[in-house]
Amino acid sequence: MVASTATPLVSVVVPAYNEELAIAHDLDAIRRAFEQSPYTWELIVVDDGSSDRTAEIAEAHGAVVLRHRHNRGTGGARTTGVRYARGDYVIMTDADGTYPNDRMPALIDALHHEGYDMAVGARQVERGTMRWLRLPAKEFIRRLASFMTGAPIPDLNSGLRAMRRDVVLRFIGVLPNSHSWVSTITLALLSNGYMVKYIPINYFPRIGKSSFHPIRDTYNYLSLVFRTLNYFNPLKMYLPVSLFVLLIGLSKTTWDYFVWSDIRESDIMLLMIAVLIAMQGMLADLIVTQNRRRYMAPPRLSAPPSDGRPLQD
Repeated sequence: MVASTATPLVSVVVPAYNEELAIAHDLDAIRRAFEQSPYTWELIVVDDGSSDRTAEIAEAHGAVVLRHRHNRGTGGARTTGVRYARGDYVIMTDADGTYPNDRMPALIDALHHEGYDMAVGARQVERGTMRWLRLPAKEFIRRLASFMTGAPIPDLNSGLRAMRRDVVLRFIGVLPNSHSWVSTITLALLSNGYMVKYIPINYFPRIGKSSFHPIRDTYNYLSLVFRTLNYFNPLKMYLPVSLFVLLIGLSKTTWDYFVWSDIRESDIMLLMIAVLIAMQGMLADLIVTQNRRRYMAPPRLSAPPSDGRPLQD
């Protein structure tokens, strides 16, 4: 895809749920950043069923406020914002004071001038609650996702990211309503040949109370990794499992034959399970291949660098 030269419209989408303590700070930072940028922009706050003054404060700061009657989850709020947005590009942040929103124009630059499909603010430090649990869990999921997609992923679930709206709309039907929305769109784009850039950013302590549940949402992240890859690249998941079971089956069969002079029913069962897992993976891959045209990135006349390394400040 060739980078555009016309001035685009940027839609800033801010999902918010009971963020009256921080949202004014974030909206002021967003406004200052874009007033000093060359872009035209609109500001959309999706009030996800808040019971405090979040919507009132957002309206006082000039945002278009979309209201959910009840809390659907931050992913559902992001989807609502994308559907409503009019911009060529959509950029998102959280309304909790954690992200450096003054960096937003730099993320849009990566899309508009460099031809990327998504630019992610890659956090340099984890400041969430229960870090002793979140850090190893997130690192494991990040490494697993990098292996499955075959691409380096410095930050899988950063809430600060800019995307081409038309690209996001292609995947809108598979995006969840939970915190895993951002992880899913990352995996979807990487699995289908889109260009993703990671820009290192600072990450600040949260203002207010987090709705993130470490155990429940970590489980959701992990399940979403497998589910998303099953949508787009199932062989990456099924073949390693099949080969692992096959290796166990062959080892056990060899041991039983040479040590006990016998091949047992369990040996045959393990080998059959390995074959069935491989066949299921190939069937899933066939189904994915038949539907891949609707998701795959279009051919590019030119492309940005793809070494995967984050840029330095």
